[in-house]
Amino acid sequence: MAEFVSQYGLMIAGLVAAGLFAGLVAGLFGIGGGIIIVPVLYYLFTELGHGAHAIHIAIATSLATIIATSIRSVMAHHRRGAVDWAVVRGWTPWIVLGTLVGSQLAARIPGRELTIFFGCVMLLLSAQIGLGRPTWRLAEDLPTGAAKWGLGGVMGALSAMLGIGGGTLGVSLMTLCGRTIHQSVATAAGFGAAIGLPGAIGYVVAGWQESGLPPGSLGYVNLIAFAILSVFTVSMAPVGAHIAHALPARSLKRLFAVGLAVIAVKMVYDQFA
Repeated sequence: MAEFVSQYGLMIAGLVAAGLFAGLVAGLFGIGGGIIIVPVLYYLFTELGHGAHAIHIAIATSLATIIATSIRSVMAHHRRGAVDWAVVRGWTPWIVLGTLVGSQLAARIPGRELTIFFGCVMLLLSAQIGLGRPTWRLAEDLPTGAAKWGLGGVMGALSAMLGIGGGTLGVSLMTLCGRTIHQSVATAAGFGAAIGLPGAIGYVVAGWQESGLPPGSLGYVNLIAFAILSVFTVSMAPVGAHIAHALPARSLKRLFAVGLAVIAVKMVYDQFA
């Protein structure tokens, strides 16, 4: 009994804390909670003795939680008329295709290499979050044709390999292509389900025959973690959005970016140490 409480009490407490913080961050900064959930789950499942599969479980479970939070988020933005549904419809098929490819590719990468890849990309994202400016532009509008297909596929593949939704990459892409930050956040939220659902299914299939996974796992998706995280991320996102209007957003964003960078460096360092 003591061993059960020691192991699973830690797991539940860690999941509750991760869900609360991820939901808060998503509301504060308009980015997906996956960038918080993946590192927390990675260290949590490593501590519980599942280090060989920890990064795959973390990414897969994060993608599953994105489904509910993105649907809730995009509906809230839709009520305010901020979602460009033409963009969502036009980009979704290519994002889904890229997500399916990315999830299968990530499942075949050993945990050490995938963790290093996650840490390096997370370091780049932290720089973008902390130093990026909404006024930066690469184009006047979103690309069409082959460029749209390619960028949509890359966005889906990277999101599936990192366990993040459309917010982190989609908002950056849309603001760089001339869309306002409010429309970018609202529309990118619509990419979340297009990434989370096929990504989670891909990881379920890829991890179906794996042994040594934690209790309550369906392939690489841990259903216990999914259930707890979903409740708290969904409930805390509106709180974060409310706080965002009362605090200095730029200073908070830079502080958050520094924290992400420290975690990213530690994840990579641990693999070499």
